[in-house]
Amino acid sequence: MENSNSGYRKSGNKYGRPPMKKTTPERKGRPGGKGTNGRKKEEIYIRLNRFIANSGLCSRRDADEHIKNGLVSVNGKLVTELGTRVKSGDDVRFRGKKLSAEKKVYILMNKPRDYVTTVEDPHADRTVLNLLGNDFPVRVYPVGRLDKATTGVLLLTNDGELAGRLMHPRYKKRKIYHVFLDRSVSKNDILKLAEGIDLDGTTITADAVSYADEEDRSQIGIELHSGQNRVIRRMFESLGYKVRKLDRVYFAGLTKKNVQRGRWRYLTDKEVSLLKRGIQ
Repeated sequence: MENSNSGYRKSGNKYGRPPMKKTTPERKGRPGGKGTNGRKKEEIYIRLNRFIANSGLCSRRDADEHIKNGLVSVNGKLVTELGTRVKSGDDVRFRGKKLSAEKKVYILMNKPRDYVTTVEDPHADRTVLNLLGNDFPVRVYPVGRLDKATTGVLLLTNDGELAGRLMHPRYKKRKIYHVFLDRSVSKNDILKLAEGIDLDGTTITADAVSYADEEDRSQIGIELHSGQNRVIRRMFESLGYKVRKLDRVYFAGLTKKNVQRGRWRYLTDKEVSLLKRGIQ
């Protein structure tokens, strides 16, 4: 496995770069008021689905679905046509709630045990948002899920478009886990994980797997891009092992280095740029 502060040895797997989307500048709309140089100032129009994604509501793909389903209005009128463009100052609403282009926030958290990432769960005693504090100024959401007992790297953001890309199977974002089991794992079972485990009719294959500690073979390092719920626990349970502890040490190029359990920090501009370029 790649050496990304995870402590796992590198495998022979080759990892390609995810496809990158071509981007084109947004077209400019008709002239508006005059600028300071006496010339008329041109207003910038952007696609409605991009505006919605920028608000942190969802990805562009999901925004298109909301538009087609008649859930979005612009300046009081329902809009169902894809490709509609809006400008700064337009009143854009989803189900009657006004959307605004918030400043984008990107947070890396080292999630502790017993906190849930389903932030709207009414039965949850503690969610990861509690760790940000009651006065945190922006509404952010976890990217993907870690179950209640799993610890480690978690990204939170209000950038709906980026979150959608990171979670979409097409981009195959890498995740590396340190797994602690109830007993030593045989080499034969290591091979089975690499060749693929059948889970409810779907074959899940580890991208790379090895012993995390040669002297303690109950500790495994495993890399995969599957986003199925509780997939690591289910893979080992299917082989007769019980997971005692599960820690995600790497996600889409991010590690928990220098972030203590239960703590968080903002991503650097460089880290955000790498995530957006999709090169990890």
